Amino acid sequence: MRRSRWRYLAPIALAAAIAGTYVVVHNGLTHKSSTTSSHVSGRSTTTRHGKSSRAKFYVVKRGDTLSSISQKTGVSIQTLQSLNHSLNDPNSLHIAQRLRLRR
Repeated sequence: MRRSRWRYLAPIALAAAIAGTYVVVHNGLTHKSSTTSSHVSGRSTTTRHGKSSRAKFYVVKRGDTLSSISQKTGVSIQTLQSLNHSLNDPNSLHIAQRLRLRR
């Protein structure tokens, strides 16, 4: 009795589909996290009307501290604390926490 070659190719095709799905999902997650990290910043931007504006909020990322956020955004630590009443304890930063940078 002769065996069909499809019997051997089907498991290989399944393994290739699984590997391809893994690569696509992994790359999608990697790009999503890097996009999220640059989503909000305190840097100056130029609007369509030519006026310079600053971001109103900053989203806390892993490894951020009040001093590093202050350096990145150009907003003093005292201003950050006065605008964000949840920052009474500087050790209470949470990842994805949204901090106000200006009124």
